[in-house]
Amino acid sequence: MNLPNDLRYSDEHVWVKVEGNNVRVGITDFAQSELGDIVFVELPEVGAEVEADEPFGSVESVKTVSELYAPVNGKVVEINEDLDDSPEFVNESPYEKAWMIVIEPTNMSEVDELMSAEDYEKMVSEDE
Repeated sequence: MNLPNDLRYSDEHVWVKVEGNNVRVGITDFAQSELGDIVFVELPEVGAEVEADEPFGSVESVKTVSELYAPVNGKVVEINEDLDDSPEFVNESPYEKAWMIVIEPTNMSEVDELMSAEDYEKMVSEDE
């Protein structure tokens, strides 16, 4: 399982990368492997408000449709439009090409409450 140490993780299998005053968000390598081949990604519009632990979109795989849960409160300032034409990026490159949205957090300290790579790995291994 690939878990970059410079990211933070939610218990909903979402990763967060701090970029200045914003955070880039996607799903973890573990999540994409559990879902199987991703065939469609639904994302919010730029400008949409997201709430921590509330759905902001969904991913559809050959097996199921899964909701995506926001890791922090804030406003969507960018979406990854490449996923419209290439949803397979989620499987191929969950941390680079398959970022999903960029959020301008209401309160950046919420990011500090998310898990480290080590804590996330522990949580996942306990679930298995």
